[in-house]
Amino acid sequence: MFSKILIANRGEIAVRIIRACKEMGVATVAVYSEADQNALHVALADQSYCIGGPEASESYLNEDQIISSALLAGAQAIHPGYGFLSENAHFARACRKNGLVFIGPDPESMERLSDKAKLKELIRGTGLSVIPGTEAVASAAEAKRTAGRIGYPVMLKACSGGGGRGIRLIRSEAELEYAYQQASSEALNAFGDGSLYLEKYIFPARHVELQVLADEHGNAVCLGDRDCSLQRRNQKLLEETPSPAVDDGQREKIMELAADAVKKIGYVGAGTLEFLLDRDGHFWFMEMNVRLQVEHCVTEMLTGVDLVKWQIRIAAGIPLNFTQKDIRMNGSALECRINAASCGTLKMLHVPGGPSVRFDTCLVAGTVVSPYYDSLLGKLIVYAKTREETLRKMRAALCELVIDGISTNIEEELRIVGDERFSSGDYDLTFMGSR
Repeated sequence: MFSKILIANRGEIAVRIIRACKEMGVATVAVYSEADQNALHVALADQSYCIGGPEASESYLNEDQIISSALLAGAQAIHPGYGFLSENAHFARACRKNGLVFIGPDPESMERLSDKAKLKELIRGTGLSVIPGTEAVASAAEAKRTAGRIGYPVMLKACSGGGGRGIRLIRSEAELEYAYQQASSEALNAFGDGSLYLEKYIFPARHVELQVLADEHGNAVCLGDRDCSLQRRNQKLLEETPSPAVDDGQREKIMELAADAVKKIGYVGAGTLEFLLDRDGHFWFMEMNVRLQVEHCVTEMLTGVDLVKWQIRIAAGIPLNFTQKDIRMNGSALECRINAASCGTLKMLHVPGGPSVRFDTCLVAGTVVSPYYDSLLGKLIVYAKTREETLRKMRAALCELVIDGISTNIEEELRIVGDERFSSGDYDLTFMGSR
């Protein structure tokens, strides 16, 4: 096991990783930008290093500074969290070159799985159904020809990256050329890769993902499904597990297929397989995220498996000590993402409590929310034995949560959780567009 880990991230996920390390008896090293010098993750870590200016490109994306800090501190491994360098094969390879363990998949796996179009070809051989689509299309003209064969509507997507960037819904040929230029430019700016591919638009559908863990000894488990259909402009707002749209028989089958698929493609680490679930209950594979997800907490609340600790153990070569039969999907867990709607200084924070209520955050009184980074302030997660009880608990927790000095989306989350359509479980990806 590692004795010291550097966390190459900020915000709530850096705090989350530091806490896991402390519970494991592992020393931690924080890195921070000039804008984050008073941040909570800096205060909680055993050591900390300023690595640059407030812009992410000057700090949290500065590979050389991060690796230099790890070597200077005597860390053996680097945990990238999510976002920033978490899916960067070049950075993972640089870690290896400098004798540091990258807590995540190896760079070869990242390169092999990062191209979503090529990944689908791998997944087709595992028994999972893949959305009909293409490999990268070279131009808007080629996209038009291909879309004509697939049939409109289609989705135009970035081959690299994630987070909802570089995605466009195309309903007719007249929309395609302009949308292609927009999506390609957005993908190039976000991921350094402007290549795009096409896939058939499945409608109506729900966004359901499956969490997996796999070690280097050939063991793999699926820790159940998460329904992530509550989205605005491809950005998730709320997640729950298990999905109310999936029955026990479907769940058992897709979990077995997901765990088997991970073994077949030789993946090691924590990962997420993302699907569209159509009205007939058919799962269509979309993509795989080769990192920790923002919404990993709901899976932890439901299963009792600490995903961050297992990421660290797997990276240290420790085999999984449980099997698929040990995973129990009893009860219901729900997560609301609490986002900032303004910048400013936090004047007061009151966090709800009670059994099975969790708030993952980086906030403390005096925290300055700046414009440089993602708007996520924290994640409110609750668990109960039934979905009905979970919804009541979340409504109570949202009403109790106070964040003063910064505008947030708490009221919007309350409206969503209280909406009759959401409460019934009969919702899909169109939900936010209908509000």
